Amino acid sequence: MGDKELREAVEEALDWEPSVDAKGVGVSVQDGIVTLSGRVPSFAQKRETEKVAGSVRGVRAVACELDVVLPTHAERSDEDIARAAAHAIAWNTLLPEDAIGIWVDAGRVTLEGTVDWQYQRKAAAASVRYLAGVCDVNNHIVVKPRADRAAAKAHIDAALLRNAQLDANRIHVDVYGSRLVLTGTVESWVERRVAERAAWATPGVSEVDNLLEVNPAVNLAPA
Repeated sequence: MGDKELREAVEEALDWEPSVDAKGVGVSVQDGIVTLSGRVPSFAQKRETEKVAGSVRGVRAVACELDVVLPTHAERSDEDIARAAAHAIAWNTLLPEDAIGIWVDAGRVTLEGTVDWQYQRKAAAASVRYLAGVCDVNNHIVVKPRADRAAAKAHIDAALLRNAQLDANRIHVDVYGSRLVLTGTVESWVERRVAERAAWATPGVSEVDNLLEVNPAVNLAPA
């Protein structure tokens, strides 16, 4: 698929997705890399737009340059956002009690603290992402490093082999303390994300470097 056809496919995907208002979104493509520009009415819309664009077959990467411009009825003071964010974090049963700090500046929410798992780090960001008035979320929460080198590599290899969407033989895992590095080639941007999620599911992992390359023609080549 050439860049023109890929741009049209991304635009069609955005138009089709009911959770995305694509009227203010511009799409450009160069060498399989999609750039999103324009304005969206919420941070949640920005994230969904990026997600939909990245799910289109043939997309190698997504550069999201969308600006969040809140409609008047959605504007909130930083105090109101901070209060709502604190309640959302406190009521999320996936998160440890009193482990996460919240700061708000001009609608930008910053989260800090330490958790045991990457899913908890993601859950904290998801708790505040959809709150009215939020323009951006900076997730500075840290996952406690406690990975065992041999156990981590065995875990990630097994997870990749179990996943039907991936060819584990094309993905290589290196472990450096609590840091995992993924290298190799996958067929789509979606597979790249699936592999990264599997890596983050490894106990004690505090950092994942996803260096996987996207090559849509990889399934045509011998393993």
